[in-house]
Amino acid sequence: MDLLVVGATGTLGRQVARRALDQGYRVRCLVRNQQKASFLREWGAELVLGNLCQAKTLPTALSGIDAVIDAATTRPNGSLSMKQVDWEGKVNLIKAVKEAGIDRYVFFSILNAEAYPEVPLMQIKYCTELFLAESGLKYTNLRLCGFMQGLIGQYAIPILDNQAVWVTGVETPIAYMNTQDIAKFAVRALEVPETEKRSFPVVGPKAWTANEIIDFCEKLSGKQARITRSPLGLLRVVRRFARFFQWTQDAGDRLAFVEVLAGGKALDAPMEEVYQVFGLDPQETTTLEAYLEEYFNRILKKLKEVGYDKQKKQKPKRSPFKQKSS
Repeated sequence: MDLLVVGATGTLGRQVARRALDQGYRVRCLVRNQQKASFLREWGAELVLGNLCQAKTLPTALSGIDAVIDAATTRPNGSLSMKQVDWEGKVNLIKAVKEAGIDRYVFFSILNAEAYPEVPLMQIKYCTELFLAESGLKYTNLRLCGFMQGLIGQYAIPILDNQAVWVTGVETPIAYMNTQDIAKFAVRALEVPETEKRSFPVVGPKAWTANEIIDFCEKLSGKQARITRSPLGLLRVVRRFARFFQWTQDAGDRLAFVEVLAGGKALDAPMEEVYQVFGLDPQETTTLEAYLEEYFNRILKKLKEVGYDKQKKQKPKRSPFKQKSS
């Protein structure tokens, strides 16, 4: 099967491309910069220049393709806005897919998106789900809630580097999932007819609060976290202030996620039926404990080898903890 992966240079998209290649798919990736995407070519994927926001570039990328997995999303430091990429770009892509005669489409949404119409990205994701449902395509919506990869920069690195760990005052448990496991569901959806025209939660084995993650990181690292708590009221004020200015509107939209955290309702869902439909083994899904243990064991071993603690006492250095993309 010939598969187009959109957003293949991102945290999730690269894992989707890798999984598909490992499963024997012929993978094409729509990219805006071939140099930055060179690792995908090295893995065996074909690269095609294109841009979701430029509809005329899409037909060439879709020529000869049997299915599309769409992992594209706007980036916090990107030049394009959330509306441009996550709504207008997706509408362009879905229309182009339909015009190309391709009917299989896998889309990544957000868990409980319909419950938060005041959160811009949640609203956009839900509207895209509705647009797909009306398109006539054989879509599969995978509803996610958080990547384990993001926890490294949010918790592990600050604790190791004795920097502040920022948390809100409300404990909202989130069932984080390894992007490698999410990729398994995305590629498997193409092989299981029962997933067509349906939406599924795809979440990790357990929902964790910020304090639980911090406690576990402290245990693994042997260091105590410097916790700084941000009152939800302050974040709401910052969000409203940011929306006043055109150049901070996208930041304000991202801060709107504070409303999701404010509810205190766990971002989690039962997965038993999902594993049965997809024919995957839940025992093979990475737990957060195993993910963090692997990271800390690897990084602490590396630090011991280079004698980082001794060097740090002599002269401050840039943090060596940043994880390389894989």
